[in-house]
Amino acid sequence: MRILIAEDEPRISRFVARGLKAHGYTPTVVEDGITALDYASSGEFDLLVLDVGLPRMDGFAVLRALREMGADIPVLMCTARDSVADTVHGLEGGADAYLAKPFRFEELLARIKLRVRERNGAGAQPTRETCALGDLTLNLRTRVATVGVGAQKREVERSSRE
Repeated sequence: MRILIAEDEPRISRFVARGLKAHGYTPTVVEDGITALDYASSGEFDLLVLDVGLPRMDGFAVLRALREMGADIPVLMCTARDSVADTVHGLEGGADAYLAKPFRFEELLARIKLRVRERNGAGAQPTRETCALGDLTLNLRTRVATVGVGAQKREVERSSRE
């Protein structure tokens, strides 16, 4: 699952990207609203984690433009703007969730998993995580290939394209 992170604070974007990658997601980070809109509208991402206070175009404007284009990408807004008015504005503007900073990564991850379940349908069957052929096994979620058996066993991390 490819997740776009639109966050201009490098410390936060690195923290979120590292955590998502550790859980088998493929994160991409952008630092401004115009780039976020361009990437999010491309159809290449499954979910957008969107900060409100982005340079060049704020998160509310990005969300509004996405929804006006008809983009149905799930959007989780993560922002320091935690007033009720901002939360309502984000949710009524088409955000799927609104998370105030500082937040715990576990809560962000739970919200992402919920959006994935909703998008795939509540009763959807889980996808198969591994493929195997001979002594080669590939974990499709983590993209780790295991080659060999016993003491000769070796793991190789692959990119999403590979």
